[in-house]
Amino acid sequence: MDAMNIDLENLFAQLADRIQQLKKDKSAVLESRRVVENALGDGKLYYGINTGFGALAHKKIEPEQLTKLQHNLLYSHAVGVGELIPKEICRLMLLLKIHGLSLGFSGVSEKTFDRLLDFAEKDLIPAIPSRGSLGASGDLAPLAHLSLPLIGAGYFWNPTGERTLKADAVLKEQGLEPIELQPKDGLALCNGTQMMTAYGAHVLSQTNTLLKNADILAAMSLEALKGSIQPFHEKIHNARPYKGSIAVAGNIRNLLRESEILESHRNCGKVQDPYSLRCVPQVHGASRDALDFSRSIVETEINSATDNPLVFGEGEIISGGNFHGQPLALAFDFAAIALAEMASISERRTYLLLSGHDGLPKFLLKETGINSGLMVLQYTAAALVSENKVLCHPASVDSIPTCLGQEDHVSMGSISALKLFDVFNNVQNVLAIEAFVAAQALDFREPVRPGKGVEAAHRCIRSEIAHREVDESFDSEIPRTVQLLQNGSILKQTESAIGNLD
Repeated sequence: MDAMNIDLENLFAQLADRIQQLKKDKSAVLESRRVVENALGDGKLYYGINTGFGALAHKKIEPEQLTKLQHNLLYSHAVGVGELIPKEICRLMLLLKIHGLSLGFSGVSEKTFDRLLDFAEKDLIPAIPSRGSLGASGDLAPLAHLSLPLIGAGYFWNPTGERTLKADAVLKEQGLEPIELQPKDGLALCNGTQMMTAYGAHVLSQTNTLLKNADILAAMSLEALKGSIQPFHEKIHNARPYKGSIAVAGNIRNLLRESEILESHRNCGKVQDPYSLRCVPQVHGASRDALDFSRSIVETEINSATDNPLVFGEGEIISGGNFHGQPLALAFDFAAIALAEMASISERRTYLLLSGHDGLPKFLLKETGINSGLMVLQYTAAALVSENKVLCHPASVDSIPTCLGQEDHVSMGSISALKLFDVFNNVQNVLAIEAFVAAQALDFREPVRPGKGVEAAHRCIRSEIAHREVDESFDSEIPRTVQLLQNGSILKQTESAIGNLD
């Protein structure tokens, strides 16, 4: 099987294809199950199969209680609290759990595995609380909630994702009976990193578009502020050859091709621009490189076995720690910092655009006093940037021992994942504010035209968002600007004018 990547649309397509394959061939699942069933008769102790869990691993469970053990595991571990994980991420958790079990290292029973396939095919998506995981033995509480509907407990999302429905009622409506878990099933279901991985894949799959949008907006602001193109010279970035920096500088040069604004101030005598303009390749590029690293971690995780114990074809059942979320925790903390910096430098450019720089009216309205103009947009951007600074405190440096000391170092990777999600949403709003403000500023440079790429981006924004003449409500315009960034409209129109950005 080819390794899956985290382009989200492609990942969902790959997982859908994988499920169809598994309906025809689940030989790896069946082989690992045979190892478990053979082990049950050899008289030895195997963690979580015929023993208790965690600090209770020394307690042997009698054969007639093994099924009860697995059911009790789900009930006892489903203690999540807080707001529910968004339905789309719950769906991804389900598909990633199926994929992880399908690798053939988990020993899950055929009946349990088939029911998960039924859930995926019927789009029955469990509803899962967002808080309760330490990223220790993976995401125990969230995955227990994911698995409860198998036994007729817990909740599903309704089709629109607006509310939840009791699992037993949904199963009855679908003509499905709750299943009886077999030895090892509950442990295979609860152990794993699918919550952390789903959040990471959801965010990181969108960062390529976000990063290119950030370059476009930086170029728009540069043109509106009559900045210099010299800091983007190829020679400068080849002298310090970071991949991200080289790519960003190339993008800016491409976006500014055929710029009349650049020509209009070529001999103005300005020596240097502020860092938020001059150092765009160094800042944006560093974030690109950091996010590339984080994506590589998630792609490895998606294609890995992360439960415990693991079952091998040679008849071995080996306890280990592949469920530990440390690789993800570090990657997500790093990714959150990298994304936060994109918002931080964007807010500084917004500040410059509103400051009356080089002939632009202060707050970007002709008549201020009675009108405040775009003043308070920068306040909102600043608030979000400040919130990101708090969210970027690394969760991965914390650890609270649990399970009577058996789990004495935990990753807090789920907290890293949740914070990454919040930071990403904040960054999108900050970039939308820059887009709104930069478009307004560029209007004041007419009829002198910006570079072809900047002009295309400006045209896209103006197709949805009108120029401001007086104070009006921002209720609809900022969400619409966010949507233009999220759905790729600005990027598509820009690339149609100048070719693909790196």
